[in-house]
Amino acid sequence: MSLLAWLRPPRHLLVLFLAVTLAPAAGLIWLGWRLLQQDRALVEQRVQEHRERAADLLVAALEQKLLAVERDLTRSSALRDAQPGDDAVLLVLGPGSADAVPAFRLLYYPVVPPCRDAPASLFRDGEDREFRLGDHAAAIASFRDLARSPDAAVRAGAYLRIARNLRKASQLEAALTAYQELARLGPVPIDCVPADLVARRARCALLAEMRRSELRGEAEALYADLRGGRWRLDRAVYSVHAEDIKSWIGVDPTADRERLALTVGAEWLWDRWQAVGRGDARGPGRHSMEVEGRLLTFLWNATGDGLVGLVAGPRYAQREWLAGLRTILNTQGVQLALRDRDGRAAPAPASASLLQAARRTASDTGLPWTVVVASADPGADMAQLAARRHLLLSGLVLVVILVSAGSYFTARAFLREMAAARLQSDFVAAVSHEFRTPLASLRQFTENLLDGRVTTEERRLTYYQAQSRATERLHRLVEGLLDFGRMEAGVVGYRLDPLDAGDLARSVVNDFRQDLASGDVTSDPAHRRDHAHDVELTVEADLPVVRGDREALARALWNLLDNAVKYSPGCPTVWVEVARESGEVAIRVRDRGLGIPADEQPRIYRKFFRGSAAKAAGVKGTGIGLAMVQHIVRAHRGRLRLESAPGAGSTFTMVLPTQKQDTVARNRAPDP
Repeated sequence: MSLLAWLRPPRHLLVLFLAVTLAPAAGLIWLGWRLLQQDRALVEQRVQEHRERAADLLVAALEQKLLAVERDLTRSSALRDAQPGDDAVLLVLGPGSADAVPAFRLLYYPVVPPCRDAPASLFRDGEDREFRLGDHAAAIASFRDLARSPDAAVRAGAYLRIARNLRKASQLEAALTAYQELARLGPVPIDCVPADLVARRARCALLAEMRRSELRGEAEALYADLRGGRWRLDRAVYSVHAEDIKSWIGVDPTADRERLALTVGAEWLWDRWQAVGRGDARGPGRHSMEVEGRLLTFLWNATGDGLVGLVAGPRYAQREWLAGLRTILNTQGVQLALRDRDGRAAPAPASASLLQAARRTASDTGLPWTVVVASADPGADMAQLAARRHLLLSGLVLVVILVSAGSYFTARAFLREMAAARLQSDFVAAVSHEFRTPLASLRQFTENLLDGRVTTEERRLTYYQAQSRATERLHRLVEGLLDFGRMEAGVVGYRLDPLDAGDLARSVVNDFRQDLASGDVTSDPAHRRDHAHDVELTVEADLPVVRGDREALARALWNLLDNAVKYSPGCPTVWVEVARESGEVAIRVRDRGLGIPADEQPRIYRKFFRGSAAKAAGVKGTGIGLAMVQHIVRAHRGRLRLESAPGAGSTFTMVLPTQKQDTVARNRAPDP
């Protein structure tokens, strides 16, 4: 039955009970939850205060380390003593010059020293023959005279022009030799580009046309010297040569992100010094920024005409500055992350725990970074909170369970009591109706006899027979109620004797047919008007003997027949079948009546329970018939089975063990 069906008047008692029990429980849970939130906020505040104190200690320690570096930059021996790691470079900037320590750390320089090329007028005669007259042999002869000059710059210019004319004259092997002679002159400038670099690049370009098998070796050697910082080049010259090498051997010299970042950082420091103005840039300075996905730190000390600065990458910062903070980090139980001045991470946040951390910006501390301090183990910080939270939650859960369980069992008992009271009320009404019909008949017949209205002996005999049937019906009703009471009390004794189930069924069906014919089977007015019901009996031959109480089994079968007739007003026939079933004896009573819904079938054996179909059809009854049948069948070690569907009728089957099976079962049972 649904909850709405149970919550019929007086449902206000149940509502009052729920209000009295659930309202305090809800209030207690809410207060516990608020306490948990406040406790969490308090613990988080304490943890944050701890982070703030740790951040102050770390900022102070970093400041001391950076001051020591800045003091080294101001010493006159800074260049000689400086040995930065492989992720840093020391720069010395001056008017029109930039030096790096170590020199090979930069891919190119922000500025290169001014160069002195050979006077162009010396090569005018040979270039006139080359370009105006197209006489490459005469031009080569003119340039060879200059190649014997004691001035290295003049010799470099001459060899370059000789090689160019040899290429134009298709004397490629001779051109390669001329470029080789040019390369031997070393870093002599040609248009401010070292002569050996110009020569080697030209040889690679010529080999790309002549013999590609020799190109890779020349190009790889050029790549090694270019990447190793052999020449002081500016960005434009370096980029041109890098692109050529990439096209020859597929290697990009700019792919070294670490050195590229340091090189870009050196450019930034030079540009800043130039932008501020060399005369106005004085004293130390600090800065940090992200370059090529790496966080660079800048420390410098500027004078009126020069600047000494350090460009350090993340590995250098970790080794030289952060490693010395390990004691503080371990003692305070925190982790440190450095970000650029704007607070951006390079390349990504150190961990998700940094989202809730103590921050010190560069503008507040004077450091070149934004310092972020977070708990090294957030779980350990919240362990105390977790213990209290678990205790409080356990208490709240226990309260909820107790209140829920108490409410459930109390409400269940309340609903059951109400249901029992309702069933008993229905039972009293049904029993009263069952008794009223035969009593009314007895009263009517008695009054007629007393008033002398029955004048003939034949008619008087008919009245006596009717009184006897009514008395028998009352007796059957009273005995049924008394027997059910004894069954409930467990004091009914059954006499189990060998009996023939087929003979029992014939006897009960015959008696039932006689009552059907007399109209006393049911008190339903519809059935009193229509006595056309019939019972068809089928008994299998040679049935085994069963052990049972004949009177009790007869009462059980009678109740099944009575129900079949009452609940099948539209079908005049009820079928009874007695047959073997898996070594046992089955007595089936089948009708084509109202049927029983599947959700009501498990409850129809409860005392006083009556199905919805019976109530809707107005069929009267006491509600104890099936409960009595089940009790009797179980007492005989049998089973009561139901097959039913709404509108398709019902089949009740009493499955009884044979005498042999019953004897074996009793022998196996333990002695009481």
